[in-house]
Amino acid sequence: MKRHKYQYGEDASQWGELFLPELPAGGEHRGVVVVIHGGYWRPQYGAELGEPLAMDCAAHGMAAWNLEYRRAGNGGGWPNTFIDVLAGIDMLHDLAATHSLNLGPVVALGHSAGGHLAAWAAGRGKLAQLGLPDADRQIPRRQDASAVHLTGVVSQSGVLNLAEAEQLNLSNGAVSNLLGGSSSKYPLRHRYADPMTTLPLAVPLIAVHGTHDDDVPRSQSESYVNAGAAAHMETRLVMVPGDHYAMIDTKTPAYRTCRELVRTLLG
Repeated sequence: MKRHKYQYGEDASQWGELFLPELPAGGEHRGVVVVIHGGYWRPQYGAELGEPLAMDCAAHGMAAWNLEYRRAGNGGGWPNTFIDVLAGIDMLHDLAATHSLNLGPVVALGHSAGGHLAAWAAGRGKLAQLGLPDADRQIPRRQDASAVHLTGVVSQSGVLNLAEAEQLNLSNGAVSNLLGGSSSKYPLRHRYADPMTTLPLAVPLIAVHGTHDDDVPRSQSESYVNAGAAAHMETRLVMVPGDHYAMIDTKTPAYRTCRELVRTLLG
């Protein structure tokens, strides 16, 4: 296995690390797994949470990009966290030739707040249609062939319904902390940041949730999947044994289920 760290911006948190399995001479990596860590978008949690997952994916033959981003409290929040996620994913275009990456399939594996960011990024093609010009101007997006579009998402107990998450006051106001204020104060940015607003996605999203998750309620996955299915999107809920962190423990059946779902989406 080889690993390569790259900056996609000037900030200390704008980087990703690419984990690559060995290739036969003249071969190429078919697709990439983009690992997006959670931590309720707060700075005390970083890409070290995603590193074991990226290493495990590479050990099982999949190229993996462990993405770091600015969080609320270290230069992130609105809009920088969102800018970083798209820029970090787009960085794969710049790395493709150097590392023999075939970017036909690019699947995001996102845990908790990372599941939110993965689902949000998968809807990037619809953001300009939301009728939110102020928010739209703040988040520049590549419009040419250098933009990297996700072809699938595996959400691991993701925060997929921001409006509900705010109402439930998850993690002591984490949603308002991310977006700089409440939905009553900033309704446009809350709508823009909520993955529910870009349903149905044109790509599959599998919401995996732990049976004993006390950090992110099951309703976060259920409400997203139900709305997506009603809109004829390819989506489903998969329940796995364990708590919120079982899915990022590479020794657990819960994580292995996630890994195999990613492998299936990569094709």
